[in-house]
Amino acid sequence: MDRAQWDCESETIFALSSAVGRAGVAVIRISGPRAGRALAALSGAVPEPRRAVLRRLRDASGALLDQALVVWMPGPASFTGEDIAELHVHGGRAVVAGVLAALSAVPGLRPAEAGEFARRAFGNGRLDLTAVEGLADLIDAETEAQRRQALRQLEGETGAAFEALRGRVIEALALAEAGIDFADEDDVPASIGFELAGSLADLGARLRGTLADDRRGEMLRAGVEIVIAGPPNAGKSSLMNWLARREVAIVSEIPGTTRDALEVRLELAGVPVTVVDTAGVRETRDAVEAEGVRRARARAERADLVLWLEETGIGDGETARGRTVTERSGYWRVRTKADLAVAPPPPGELAISVVTGEGLEVLLARLEAWVAERVGSGSDTLITRLRHRTELQRALEAVERAAAADYARDPELVAEDLRAAATAIGRIVGRVDVEDVLDAIFAGFCIGK
Repeated sequence: MDRAQWDCESETIFALSSAVGRAGVAVIRISGPRAGRALAALSGAVPEPRRAVLRRLRDASGALLDQALVVWMPGPASFTGEDIAELHVHGGRAVVAGVLAALSAVPGLRPAEAGEFARRAFGNGRLDLTAVEGLADLIDAETEAQRRQALRQLEGETGAAFEALRGRVIEALALAEAGIDFADEDDVPASIGFELAGSLADLGARLRGTLADDRRGEMLRAGVEIVIAGPPNAGKSSLMNWLARREVAIVSEIPGTTRDALEVRLELAGVPVTVVDTAGVRETRDAVEAEGVRRARARAERADLVLWLEETGIGDGETARGRTVTERSGYWRVRTKADLAVAPPPPGELAISVVTGEGLEVLLARLEAWVAERVGSGSDTLITRLRHRTELQRALEAVERAAAADYARDPELVAEDLRAAATAIGRIVGRVDVEDVLDAIFAGFCIGK
């Protein structure tokens, strides 16, 4: 969507911007052309811009609501690009409810929708779309690495990198269109075609390099999933409880105790990790257990890493059928109940015992090293969402079509492909029509952001 089409001037919105619930301080934000009028209505006057001032807040009847710090931030130098007022009130539920009710009574004001402040910031050019996504990710960040990645987006580093890629596409497009404009001069198309070929080769290499990131940014943002799988009574639930440092799963000698997947959230190497305990994989006539086995196999197939647990001393025969379903690149075979073993595990396999603690710290260290190598810190990644990857892939395909075309014969086709590439990258930062993705992005925000 062209940002010039945005028209937020007719409405002024307000919302609680801090967390809902009892707190020392609550922040209520007002944005729009009537923000100053609303601030004056409650506090008596509009203070000097960008200075916190202590004021008594009163409703329309003059009743005292609270004593608060108020801040006035006229646009366009504000978060939304509009006039903004903030009320820093005491965080009691009754205080917040009273102030919100008083704002509702001010003519021309309405409660904000989810993500509407950020949406206005985007519409008024204060944030590009990747920065908006970075703001959402920063609010949701659970780990230090996630925080750093989100801040890079919010600060504009990600958007600037995508803009640089788009700029190179536009430079190539300018070359292609120059050949069309001056096609009557015999030497121009040939010289431009030679220069354009080099530009397209460089563009293709840059796009392929950006896409070849093993999804590290996406994995850091969403987290890694590790599934614990194996036959019944292999010690899956015991390992789950040890990793969680609490009793998450029921441990029993009765086979088939775990019927559904259980999850626990951990942090390994600065990355959020979901560990999943699954039902024991075996042939069964029990319909409920069979469904649990099916879910275990399905969960293992889409996991980033599978820990396949087998008792020390168990051979291949009993569990081969289950293992063939889950064995793949992200697959580790771990021997359990090492305290009962009469022989060491096969080479390359790790033996653990939840009873004695043998091998557990080694396993944890290996998991942390794997996560760190697989995901890293996210500092060298550009793509953090599937949306980015999809648009970059479209851009690469368009550039490759342009490179494969006969420029001397059909320069218009080359130019059209380059326009498609520029449009695809432009959609990442929100330069071109992105209406179809806006609702999905802003719906993830809480009200007040």
